[in-house]
Amino acid sequence: MQTMRPTVAAGGGYRFDRAPRMIYWEMTRACALACRHCRAEAIPLRDPLELRTDEALRMLAQLRAFGDPVPHLVCTGGDPLQRPDLLEIVREGTRIGLPVSLAPSATANLTREIIEALRDAGMQSMSLSVDGSTAARHDDFRGVEGTYDTTIQAARWAREAGVPLQLNTLVTGDSIEDLPAMYHLARTLDIMRWSLFFLVAVGRGTTLPELMPLEAESVMQWLAERSMEAPFAIAATEAPHFRRVAIGLMHDRRMAGGAIRRTPIGRGFGIRDGNGVMFISHRGEVTPAGFLGVVTGSVRERSPVELYRTHEVFVALRDPARLRGKCGRCEFRELCGGSRARAFARTGDYLESDPLCAYEPGGQTPAVELQA
Repeated sequence: MQTMRPTVAAGGGYRFDRAPRMIYWEMTRACALACRHCRAEAIPLRDPLELRTDEALRMLAQLRAFGDPVPHLVCTGGDPLQRPDLLEIVREGTRIGLPVSLAPSATANLTREIIEALRDAGMQSMSLSVDGSTAARHDDFRGVEGTYDTTIQAARWAREAGVPLQLNTLVTGDSIEDLPAMYHLARTLDIMRWSLFFLVAVGRGTTLPELMPLEAESVMQWLAERSMEAPFAIAATEAPHFRRVAIGLMHDRRMAGGAIRRTPIGRGFGIRDGNGVMFISHRGEVTPAGFLGVVTGSVRERSPVELYRTHEVFVALRDPARLRGKCGRCEFRELCGGSRARAFARTGDYLESDPLCAYEPGGQTPAVELQA
């Protein structure tokens, strides 16, 4: 694919300097699983310093103060089902007009009844993780036998309850060969989105093999092709250069800029760690993303709206002119901007280049075929 100037604007009119589109709240670190990649390095019991119920409800009101369009809150963990006040929190978010989704762990706590109760409380969608196309692959990764079957059953219950479902899959150097089989599995689960997380070596994930840049490029080319045929949206987390690859494919198929912007991929243009994304830890610490643990303050002490809009870390991350290395020279820096978390994990500088990207600004994108 020849080099091109991006013809589709980032942001789509959404003011990322005023509010994030997505807020991820790590409700607790408690979880019964032992996943090999866990960013949170989850523990069996709840941390006594995690936000209390009253603090959590106050935080919801603070987040609603971002105004309209209101950000979407994703409750994650650990396992959110470990919090006994989960339904109360979802109800309150719904009451004040804050969209709430959930990313639970696939354990015995994830029953048909709790899925229906969360739906009735106002949960807008749910995500489940499947990291292998077979029980053997997935359970080995999650550290608990039977987790695959529990996840697939929960996906069926979500579908029966009418809850929109996102499927999350980790991409590492060991899992590339399994992606075509994972894609075929995803097509059987009636999902709204397949989100592939490209490993950032933090937490327990430091023991797993990362992709090489050319491997990542081939995976993203394959995903872009699948996105043109899949009955669900396809997203790449911590791999914003997927947008560059997808733009190339859509241009090759002669899609106009407006049509590209309306695709699920196009609606994510410009979003990256700290720019359209904010993370809140179980203790209330505010960071630009779950995998970019640079603490800017705490919701216990300062408004998350103020931190997002004015803290120097967020301000820097929203300015593509401050990016360094080839990310700073790249013609796609506004639409993409690279994974700031991966840059920080590898170099200690969240404004440095994303080491996973194979693209050379002003050159050609290397092409390596991934067989389906």
